[in-house]
Amino acid sequence: QVQLVESGGGLVQAGGSLRLSCAASGRTLSSFPMGWFRQAPGKEREFVAAQGWGSTYTTYADSVKGRFTISGDNAKNTLYLQMNSLKPEDTAVYYCAGNRLRKGLWSNVGSYDIWGLGTQVTVSS
Repeated sequence: QVQLVESGGGLVQAGGSLRLSCAASGRTLSSFPMGWFRQAPGKEREFVAAQGWGSTYTTYADSVKGRFTISGDNAKNTLYLQMNSLKPEDTAVYYCAGNRLRKGLWSNVGSYDIWGLGTQVTVSS
């Protein structure tokens, strides 16, 4: 049974940085695609970034491209999201997710079958 636990969220001023972590227990992260999503109050959950198994491929939402970086440490079985130049519109609960069946578009919420509980990121202006 794989479990995902996010950490690293918090309150930061606009222009600041945070690094989110997603620790996985059970099957290794390198076995299937992993993604980061976020959900702001009153909005649908949206794609942020995804990484292919073995970290051979990454993809980002246009809104975070050039500011956020997804990476993984297979030895620690941990996925990261480095967030720089944060903006107030980045405020949301951030979730990591696993696509164990390796199906569908990596940017689709429905392609992921396992989720963490999320970590809150608040960016003040």
